[in-house]
Amino acid sequence: MFITGPDVIKTVTGEEVDFESLGGAMSHNTKSGVAHFASDDEDACLEDTRYLLSFLPQNNLETPPRVQPTDDPMRMDAELDRVVPDSSNKPYDMRDVVRLVVDDGEFFEVHEHYARNLICGFARLNGYTVGVVGNQPNQLAGVLDIDSSVKGARFVRTCDAFNIPLITFCDVPGFLPGTAQEFGGIIRHGAKLLYAYTEATVPKITIITRKAYGGAYDVMASKHMLADFNFAWPTSEVAVMGPEGAVNIIFRRDIQTSPTPEERREKLITDYKARFANPYSAAERGYIDDVIVPHETRPKLIRALRTLQTKRVEQPKRKHGNIPL
Repeated sequence: MFITGPDVIKTVTGEEVDFESLGGAMSHNTKSGVAHFASDDEDACLEDTRYLLSFLPQNNLETPPRVQPTDDPMRMDAELDRVVPDSSNKPYDMRDVVRLVVDDGEFFEVHEHYARNLICGFARLNGYTVGVVGNQPNQLAGVLDIDSSVKGARFVRTCDAFNIPLITFCDVPGFLPGTAQEFGGIIRHGAKLLYAYTEATVPKITIITRKAYGGAYDVMASKHMLADFNFAWPTSEVAVMGPEGAVNIIFRRDIQTSPTPEERREKLITDYKARFANPYSAAERGYIDDVIVPHETRPKLIRALRTLQTKRVEQPKRKHGNIPL
């Protein structure tokens, strides 16, 4: 599938490209983001379609269908306590976290092959459909960039359109730096994800598993963006940026004028970590509702969803919002 074929492209731009590379299934799945799923054959495609529809209501006035759960809602998996590495710079797979929390470990990922630094997909908690969004630390360290921001915004708006609660797993060190991102409009595209979360009226619950830095933390369904419940693991860090970068910028003159700059720098980094490399400062300010042990995540989420089942948001009468397209 494509708008202009290989012959037209070669005539206009001189680029050599074959049909599969230009418009094949994996090309759209990995490069353009036009396609959301890739199936091995027709039978697998139909099966995936049936499974996808099982998460959705018949229309936007209905609630998603509930499946009788076979997984214990009070299940606490000790493996969650070991998922996040001791070193804050080591990667891990956020899908492991999701599968240890949701019903029967089943996570139906959407846009799996595109913008892989953010995961999106459908799952169930105590039989109820939920939409899951999470940073992916093993891809670009989980930063947000243009493609992942747009991917996330689209999925959040889809869930909101069909009354599907949103569960967000946050481990984000920031937005991807660089001129390509800045000139490509990362501010505009990042605002799409921010807008989508803020506009969504479905239940919104966030779990900070590790890093929650700067503006990217705000965007990932923070309390500032009207999330209903925000939980944090003890390993989480809520700060403007990482300790080394923050100290180098904020205390630059202090370090430069010190007779022992390296010692002063290390002292400032230690102080910064003590103050921000934990979720308690944020909790004191009301940005975190509770600091929880990782294995408590599943029952906490289920109780929070039960509390939010009757959530209703009165919107002002308007034609529509003005998303930053």
